[in-house]
Amino acid sequence: MPAELSVNLNAVAMLRNRRDLPWPSVVDMGRIALRAGAHGLTVHPRPDQRHIRFSDLPALRQLIDEEYPQAEFNIEGYPTEAFLRLVAASRPEQVTLVPDDPSQPTSDHGWDFIADRDMLTSIVAQLKEHGARVSLFCNPDASQAQLEAAKATGADRVELYTGPYGACHDDSARASKELESLKKTAGIAEALGLGVNAGHDLTVANLPALTRAIPNMAEVSIGHGLTADALEYGMAETVRRFRTALGQ
Repeated sequence: MPAELSVNLNAVAMLRNRRDLPWPSVVDMGRIALRAGAHGLTVHPRPDQRHIRFSDLPALRQLIDEEYPQAEFNIEGYPTEAFLRLVAASRPEQVTLVPDDPSQPTSDHGWDFIADRDMLTSIVAQLKEHGARVSLFCNPDASQAQLEAAKATGADRVELYTGPYGACHDDSARASKELESLKKTAGIAEALGLGVNAGHDLTVANLPALTRAIPNMAEVSIGHGLTADALEYGMAETVRRFRTALGQ
């Protein structure tokens, strides 16, 4: 089955936050994306609320529950106590844990699963008590030992950080090398029984090669490139284009 598409709404929220006005509406853009066939919505609420605001979470939960109950809500972030309280209140179907410092503009590396195994094991157990699937942000070249440690936390999936691959938009030789690394890492994860998600700097142009390299990929979470395309094509048509790129 082709990978599912989760639309990350952070860039929409960042545009909204440039003015003290209610548009573009995060909920309305999420509704359009789901109507066009997106499988779910992703948000990354950071402590400074520079894009997604904490107040957006209940509104997006309500949208899914009342209008698209088959869709999934994916909340990603670093597992502070405040983040975990947001998750408990929002009841997401999936939580993606990332090792971000609050000052980072965006996620740019995966966990050190060996060093952070004990902490992650405790957090994963807590999240699964709330019924959430748990995915852990993973470096594209994670080793066998690292992925064994990820599996030992009790997590369900890893999300491969595809930033280095996305950065190869004008270098096909380098893109092929990055794809091989992602393919190898995904293969190790799958052999260990971990599902594989992917996200960061994915586009209509680079998705087909990624899906060929990782045919059993479960989900991609896409925000920046998708939002940029939506300025040109509109959100609904953009979601359809990304679904086509995934082979849906």
